[in-house]
Amino acid sequence: METLVTVVTALALVVAVVTVLSTGALKTGVRLLLDLLTAAGLIRLAGDPGWNGLVGAVAIIALRQLLGAALSAPTPWSGRQSPAPCAEDDCHLPLALGRETRKSGG
Repeated sequence: METLVTVVTALALVVAVVTVLSTGALKTGVRLLLDLLTAAGLIRLAGDPGWNGLVGAVAIIALRQLLGAALSAPTPWSGRQSPAPCAEDDCHLPLALGRETRKSGG
């Protein structure tokens, strides 16, 4: 059983690193890592149903919940604080789409 836990833990690290390197999504990589470490902790708990296994599984699940909440929280520097000045009726949008709406000045 301990070998299976070691394999799942190693694969968790590999999956997280490959995800971050291939997609650039750090949050997704951390979430995958935490989910697979939770699985490893539960496998360890199934093989050794003692207090040490239970404490380890609870610690991993608590860490997963805390980091998941921290990763889901919006950051103050992400996104705009106010809408663009011409957002409601953007007078340049039809020109950018190739649809002429104004007469040229000549």
